[in-house]
Amino acid sequence: AGVRRQVTAEQLRARGNALFQAGDHGAALAAYTEALSLSDAASERAVLHRNRAACYLKLEDYTKAEADATKAIEADGRDVKALFRRSQALQQLGRLDQAVSDLQRCVSLEPRNKAFQEALRALGSSMHEKMKTMSCTDSKVEQMFHILLDLDEKDEDKKQKAAQNLIVLAREEAGAEKIFQSDGVRLLMQLLDTAKADLMLAALRTLVGLCSGHRSRTMAILAELGAPRLSAVLGVEHEQVSLAACNLLHVMFESLKEGMQKDLRGKEDAVVLDSSRDLKLLIKHLLELLVLEGASAHGRDNALNLLIKVVPRKSPKETNNSLSLWVIDQGLKKILEVGSTVCGSLGSLPVTENSRMSTSVLLSKLYEDLKCDAERENFHHLCEDYVRSWFEGHELPGKLRAIQTVSCLLQGPSDAGNRVLELEGIMDSVLSLCASVCEAHQLVAVEALIHAADKAKRASFITANGVSLLKEIYKHSERDSIRIRALVGLCKLGSAGGTDFSMKQFAEGSTMKLAKQCRKWLCNEAIDAGTRRWAVEGLAYLTFDADVKEEFVEDKAAMQAMFHLAKSEDRSVLYAVASTLVNCTNSYDHEEPDPQMLELAKYAKQHIPEQHPKDKPEFVKRRVRKLLMAGVVSALACMVKSENPALTNSCRELISRVFLALVEEAEDRGGVVAQGGGKALIPLSLEGTEVGQTKAAQALAKITITSNPEMAFPGERIYEVVRPLVSLLHLQRTGLENFEGLMALTNLAGISERLRQKILKERAVPMIEGYMFEEHELIRLAATECMCNMAMSKEVQELFLAEGSDRLKLMVLYSGEEDEKLRRAASGTLAMLTALHPPICKRIPQVTVHWLEILQALLLSPSAELQHRGAVVVMNMMAAAREVAEQLIASEMLEILSVLAKDKDKP
Repeated sequence: AGVRRQVTAEQLRARGNALFQAGDHGAALAAYTEALSLSDAASERAVLHRNRAACYLKLEDYTKAEADATKAIEADGRDVKALFRRSQALQQLGRLDQAVSDLQRCVSLEPRNKAFQEALRALGSSMHEKMKTMSCTDSKVEQMFHILLDLDEKDEDKKQKAAQNLIVLAREEAGAEKIFQSDGVRLLMQLLDTAKADLMLAALRTLVGLCSGHRSRTMAILAELGAPRLSAVLGVEHEQVSLAACNLLHVMFESLKEGMQKDLRGKEDAVVLDSSRDLKLLIKHLLELLVLEGASAHGRDNALNLLIKVVPRKSPKETNNSLSLWVIDQGLKKILEVGSTVCGSLGSLPVTENSRMSTSVLLSKLYEDLKCDAERENFHHLCEDYVRSWFEGHELPGKLRAIQTVSCLLQGPSDAGNRVLELEGIMDSVLSLCASVCEAHQLVAVEALIHAADKAKRASFITANGVSLLKEIYKHSERDSIRIRALVGLCKLGSAGGTDFSMKQFAEGSTMKLAKQCRKWLCNEAIDAGTRRWAVEGLAYLTFDADVKEEFVEDKAAMQAMFHLAKSEDRSVLYAVASTLVNCTNSYDHEEPDPQMLELAKYAKQHIPEQHPKDKPEFVKRRVRKLLMAGVVSALACMVKSENPALTNSCRELISRVFLALVEEAEDRGGVVAQGGGKALIPLSLEGTEVGQTKAAQALAKITITSNPEMAFPGERIYEVVRPLVSLLHLQRTGLENFEGLMALTNLAGISERLRQKILKERAVPMIEGYMFEEHELIRLAATECMCNMAMSKEVQELFLAEGSDRLKLMVLYSGEEDEKLRRAASGTLAMLTALHPPICKRIPQVTVHWLEILQALLLSPSAELQHRGAVVVMNMMAAAREVAEQLIASEMLEILSVLAKDKDKP
């Protein structure tokens, strides 16, 4: 092996310069950084810092650009390039006065430099503008507060306008700073203390502007307002005010957390503590609000939602889960207080129909955020202690709360739910309370039994004891609310065979009877929505059966009743609606059994799953049509819009699966878009499980391929579609997903330069190129067509001239392939490249010796389209350079062109 040659700092700097010139600023930055690690000479280091500053400016990281330029200036105070770069960075960071002094220094060092003089003049006038607006803003801020706080001011319109102006002003950095400096926080506090809803809303929305992305201001505002006051506003009865307070707290959390992460990346420790102390203070008050009797029900829901958003880690890449551990230690019992609340019982906390679901989601997120067995064990102990504390020595009300807690845990972190189910006496109490004469008690017990039936671990025990009990309740109970829940329990236990037609737990026909009863309850508006929700839960299980699916889609009233529930306030129904729709559209994953294993299974007399005859494609297609006609899309769009913990990632995945099934047929796609499907798919494709995001992205691709993308995704929305489509090109996606992603991007790339720039920015071009080498001819063709449209961009044209690249050679060779569609795409790209970027004409003869025969074959092709493309390429090459023209004329090209020129049929 040869000795590895050491790269010098000098060579790395030269490489960085070349990369910078070529426009690859990220790679240039990496080269300069590596050079810095090898360089000791002060003068050389200064130049490298100056060059890095230029890269950071291009990459729009102005803080780092300023830091690097400063290092260069510290080495040489007369370095005008570094001074100029620092002034550009300071200008972008809004520190105009410092930018001016750097520019003045540049001008004094090089008085004749026009660029410096021009920059100084431009900056001077923008400073002047800023001063003017600031002084004008000063008086405006005072005026607005005066109008809002004036008790004698009776003109409501005037007040509303002042409030609106204040909110708008706070959204701009300069305006926010002005309000903050003009004693605004104290005045906003006065507005909050008026207890008038409109003034409180104005104050909260203005505070959002002040805190957004600004950590030091957030900390100052928190210190002045105090966490108790903020959490009290969150707990008010007025729903909009509570929601606005929730929004403000979320913004404050984000600003504080952002600060915490920045500090953790390496700053003095003193700052870290401040931020986390404030965070914990806010969270402590939220936890206290959960058990505060005077807090409103939706205030409690908002507090739960906030905790879900801000406590657990956003991604497993973050290693620090200390916030979750702290919340579990300080507040798990408070969270369980909400989960164990039995509605309508004496002295219970005010809750909404969503509170328990939100509690389950929060518990689930906290449990998932734990990293080791010891942390999980602690969680289990706390839950067990809590359940015991209610179960022992509190008579019947205590037992009910204990059982309600079990339900809540089973719906959330089911491991913890299973553990508490096994505590002595719990299961017996559930079974005995199922037969209670009091409706409220019976409800609690039957629901707990149903949630327990969900978890396989307990299901065998429950199948033995619970089925007969549930059947008794279902047949003999006087109350629909109880019967409906008992029915769901039976459905859950009966659907253990899943979609497998031959594993039916129930006697023939009884599934159909149960489903019919569910549909009847679902359509009965006299029954309360909370109970009708359970009918959907039942259908979510029963629709594993294809006969049930068929009857359900024939029952338009039942479908519409379900969609109506999906749009209602009670969000805990979302998962059941989505599950029912996944079953009806067969959009779950189908496992195709291995033929060899099937033979072995038959031989060994093992059970083989069977597909129901009514789950064949033609049946599914018909069901999709019926759902579309009943208005499924607007219901799904409404479900996606809900900013609610019930819309979990697994729920989003189910909705994405349904959407993909709905756009399977090209003729249905226009209708799906018209009812809001396109808009709903974008957020589904950007967050959630990987499977869910991919399914939503594939649905977007199908829409983009067959509709006019500018109509399907109007305005700015079309740019949001690019990232999901590019995600379909990743190697771990299937061939079909790659193909549809390429086709959709081809359509977008043909629309405008701005879209092509967006595709470039998402780093799609190297992936598109990769697929041009794909063995599968359709994928290869789609990639070539996509590249043809992308080649309208200057950056892409440059790539075809890059040293050591085979891009141009591949296009020329593909123009001579047998596959006519591929030839059309490749020769079309050549026609465009040679027209838009003449230097390419000179390069064509150098890439392959076959270039002439390939061009002649295009001109002699029976296809007029190929002949036209060939003629355009030859024309461009003739015009580009004398030596190329001579080579063309020396061949038979002239004769071929003469013949074609006389062809009357091909004008």
